[in-house]
Amino acid sequence: MIADSRPRRIARAVLALAYLIAGVAHLRSPGGFIAITPDWVPYPATVIWLTGIAEIAGSIGLMLPPFRHAAGIGLALYALCVWPANIHHALSDIPLNGVHLSWWYHGPRLALQPVIIWWALWVSDVIDWPFARRR
Repeated sequence: MIADSRPRRIARAVLALAYLIAGVAHLRSPGGFIAITPDWVPYPATVIWLTGIAEIAGSIGLMLPPFRHAAGIGLALYALCVWPANIHHALSDIPLNGVHLSWWYHGPRLALQPVIIWWALWVSDVIDWPFARRR
């Protein structure tokens, strides 16, 4: 078992809160998310609704020790699966609430996606890298 340090607990709570907020946003205001969904995704409204539910479930799971490991893996896979939508959003220059976002927004968002994947795995005790000490 990986030690559950204070920084890990804080990072877990921050990520859980972020996914909870994102999940609620997917359910309450799906239009912006539907707009950036690639055309090859079937039933975009349903997919956006399901992603909102997945984000909320994952955020709750992160905070419950019996579900933490599975929630972390699920949220990491989720972040990997939505990456194409983020790429599509950037390359298609789809406006968000009528505003065209620059690469100052899209660049960091795309570059940080692997960090979000790692973050979900780290806070759920799936991995300890890069903080593990060598023996």
